[in-house]
Amino acid sequence: MRLVVAEKPSVARDLANALGRHRRGKGSLAGEGWTVTWAIGHLAELAPPDAYGEEYKKWRLETLPILPEKFKVRVNAKTREQFGVVKGLMRSPEITEVVNACDAGREGELIFSYLYELSGCKKPVRRLWVSSLTPEAIREGFASLRDGTAMKPLEDSARSRAEADWIVGMNATRVYSTKFGRPGNVLSVGRVQTPTLKLLVDREREIENFEPEKFWTVYARFAREEGGEARTYDGVWFKNKQNRLKEKEAAEKIAEKVRGGTGVVQKAEKKTATQKPPLLYDLTELQRNANAKFGFTAERTLRAAQALYEEKKLITYPRTSSRYVSKDMVGGLKKRVEAADALSDLAPFAAELLALPKLPITKRIVDDAKVTDHHAILPTNKKPSGPLPPDEAKVYDLVARRFLAVFFPAARFENTSVVTAVRGETFLSRGRVVLEAGWRRLYPDGVGGKKEKEPPVLPPVSVGQEWDVSKVAVREGETKPPPRYTESALLGAMETAGRFVEDEELRQAMKESGLGTPATRAATIERLIKVGYLVRERKALVPTEKGRALIDLLSESPLASPELTARWEERLAHMEGGAENRARFMTDISSFATRLVKEVRAKEGEKVVAKRTDGSGSGASGAPLEASCPKCGSPVVETKK
Repeated sequence: MRLVVAEKPSVARDLANALGRHRRGKGSLAGEGWTVTWAIGHLAELAPPDAYGEEYKKWRLETLPILPEKFKVRVNAKTREQFGVVKGLMRSPEITEVVNACDAGREGELIFSYLYELSGCKKPVRRLWVSSLTPEAIREGFASLRDGTAMKPLEDSARSRAEADWIVGMNATRVYSTKFGRPGNVLSVGRVQTPTLKLLVDREREIENFEPEKFWTVYARFAREEGGEARTYDGVWFKNKQNRLKEKEAAEKIAEKVRGGTGVVQKAEKKTATQKPPLLYDLTELQRNANAKFGFTAERTLRAAQALYEEKKLITYPRTSSRYVSKDMVGGLKKRVEAADALSDLAPFAAELLALPKLPITKRIVDDAKVTDHHAILPTNKKPSGPLPPDEAKVYDLVARRFLAVFFPAARFENTSVVTAVRGETFLSRGRVVLEAGWRRLYPDGVGGKKEKEPPVLPPVSVGQEWDVSKVAVREGETKPPPRYTESALLGAMETAGRFVEDEELRQAMKESGLGTPATRAATIERLIKVGYLVRERKALVPTEKGRALIDLLSESPLASPELTARWEERLAHMEGGAENRARFMTDISSFATRLVKEVRAKEGEKVVAKRTDGSGSGASGAPLEASCPKCGSPVVETKK
């Protein structure tokens, strides 16, 4: 008999429904010759430091670094009952083969490998690898199961990432907390969250240190009457590609000079430009668009996308970093267009595509070389059966709209550039005419949700024409500091963190990884907020005093640089491909943690005191009070609640 292990109960039900008739058992679903059971996310996890000895129960400098020779995995107390079911089935003499049907990726591989190890199972393993939970996709997946031994490099990568994060996170957090924190004030440190925090702290300091400078610009309106019709266009003064003047007097002098004059057109150029449709969604781009358009947090978008994937079966696996599909999917794309037809806003566009003899497939859509474990996020061929919850409806619309848009032609524009000279001064005017809206017809309000400001349409202008200066104005402006990070901007910065890396070779390698993965970035942001390093102020993410103090402490540490995670992700990717040795990687991680502890021990400095949060965004949670718990003696900590 075959045992199928899913990651969640909802997925287990989908698998069982696709496999055939079945009956419900305790923590499982049984059919003819097969049984499906499930984890509930992480049924098992790496044990905490005190599992390796009593001396690690208290946080003391002298017990660091903590470097387990062999990592212990323990069952999560909240889900012990379901683990007992899985273990019993794995060890049952009736089971001859186990299918790992956890999510197809590094995390799913880790969840299964912990369960398999703790159950003491030795039975052969097959791997189900699907990106969609429709019955057809599931049946196709079972028809082409992978050999479990072929997944060993992915398992090695998953275990190594988890253990490396444990070693660095536990040791860094303990050493900085005991050396620089006060009792009850934990300074959480991690190889992804800390460089992410540094991005925000650096930006906040840029804003604080920014000194605004005033400038002035000169505008002129040109008028001319042709055939009894008055025509006008506006231009801005420029010289040597600069259109700002540092002195008001200079601007007013130019304005006075050209006032009432006649402008002569020196240059009038028209160029046709095209704008290709955007690429399909990966998770990060979906989260960024949902944040810009709806104000969703990254976690909220992921939650809605996961529900659309697991429960509604309306989109494919969302935790992907690819924005392309593979050639073998081309034949099924038309059915997905038919499914998107169910949305009233999109029905006319779907009908246009369905009327074509075949869908226009380009390299911007189909590229096997750019599809990793999973393809881009697509709608499935299942139509929504009724109204969706608001968040899910919005995310589904984003996915379906983007999917249709990629098949539409590029938008075409005619850009006009005019230079007009008046008494030795020059003015630049720009205009645009939309020749063909193309894919932009699907985005009347712009891709980001805000109507993009189009350049004006200029009247017919030709070189040598004379136009009267009908109006002149001087406007005062002020340079602005860089904006605070919104969640959308931070996700983009995390994805392209390689641009903050100095090493050219490493920067190229980091193009494929960035800080964290699409699946973990939302959790990283939420973690930074939870531990009191960040607060949300409307759409902006703002570092607290506690967060800034930590970055001050780690300013020269590799933990604050994206280079550390870049090197990790590069090596983990090589490990997945079988080109990196797990033992060597873990030895290097242990050496790094040992050096880190030694360097922090040798540091001198005042203890970091977290200030109380006052709700303004400048405080931090976790301010210790001069009191102890009467039951256990632990320090009492006051948070913003």
